[in-house]
Amino acid sequence: MTAEELLHVHIPNKRVELVRGVLVVSEPPGYFHGEITARLTKVLSNYADPDDLGRVLAGDAGFKLATDPDTVRGPDVAFIRRERQPHPSPRGFAAFPPDLAVEVLSPNDRPGQILAKVADWLSAGAGLVWVIDPERRVARIYRADGTEKTIGERERLDGEDILPGFTCLLSEVLLD
Repeated sequence: MTAEELLHVHIPNKRVELVRGVLVVSEPPGYFHGEITARLTKVLSNYADPDDLGRVLAGDAGFKLATDPDTVRGPDVAFIRRERQPHPSPRGFAAFPPDLAVEVLSPNDRPGQILAKVADWLSAGAGLVWVIDPERRVARIYRADGTEKTIGERERLDGEDILPGFTCLLSEVLLD
């Protein structure tokens, strides 16, 4: 399957991605996941919007990360710096990776699948990937330079050089 064909796929009540030409279908992640994703989207937008630092996207916006065979991934939350924001905004999948990709784990996620997504984001050029684990109340931070670290709920998510000056306690986006 191609990215163009994926634009026309609709499987009711399912999420879809394209990984090296193969359609990957998964269950919707659920209410709890949606709350955390919404909180993080709000916090990032509240920081980025006033100074027009870039765009925050949510809801599995598709990014075409590879071609022939095509890979289209949809992060839970993404940030694209203003200088990389295309004009006009793509109507289909963006043909570039976000600067920051965020994955919020849901109960059905498997570690190997998540690591494959992280690898796809970083290989395509994302500068920073956050994987938030609400059940364990930790986040794993992956960087383009290959370094990574884990933070706890009393530590801060940091925008680093992707979103300079942005920080928030992980607990601010997690639910009690």
